[in-house]
Amino acid sequence: MALLWAAGILWLAYDVAGPDDTQSNGETNVTDVSGAPVTDADQKALQEALNSIGTVACAT
Repeated sequence: MALLWAAGILWLAYDVAGPDDTQSNGETNVTDVSGAPVTDADQKALQEALNSIGTVACAT
């Protein structure tokens, strides 16, 4: 009986955490919070904004 219980637990874990049946390419399906596709210009602007964070001097 314990083997059946363990098999059920393993099946449930695989069913929940296993791969889904859809195949997608993450880079072609990138969208922003509004659902609009993210362009190369958007990615570059984000990268520049993140890079500029470290260059801002603290006011003392």
